[in-house]
Amino acid sequence: MAASNIIEQLDTLYAMVTDAWGVPLGNDKCIIERDKAIQIITDIKNNLPSAIAESKRLVAARDEFIGNAKREAEALRKNAEEMARSLVEQQEVMRVARARSAEMIATAEARSRELQRIAGDYTDDVMRQTEESLASALEIVRAKRSAFARIDAQSKKTPPAPRMASPIVPEIED
Repeated sequence: MAASNIIEQLDTLYAMVTDAWGVPLGNDKCIIERDKAIQIITDIKNNLPSAIAESKRLVAARDEFIGNAKREAEALRKNAEEMARSLVEQQEVMRVARARSAEMIATAEARSRELQRIAGDYTDDVMRQTEESLASALEIVRAKRSAFARIDAQSKKTPPAPRMASPIVPEIED
């Protein structure tokens, strides 16, 4: 689930609380639909770990990528060694084989390091983006909480206007 969907759910929950009917003589209490609020909170709890799971998936993919690179490098190294053994009989051929083997090993090791660097950079970038998304979501939640606290504080400072009974219309109790 995208962070924006979690934010939308938090906005819905915030709206439920701010738009809820107040309880008589309880300025800091209100009535909301419990099942709806619980469902929204449950959805958020169930879906928030998806960003974390995605990061774990990327780390596992990176590890697999590095493992494949190491296997490829090992296969190249073994291939080079086998080639070198088959050319042992002639001195010149052996010298060429050793040079080629060392070159292949160096190339394989360089490629392995490059693949590890690329995988590390990619994983770091994805984790940074995930961290930024989570930080952004947290910042929004804090802002909404702060706004809610200001509204709540203002509502506590301003007493509700007294209700006057009309002689024509009977007063209805809440």
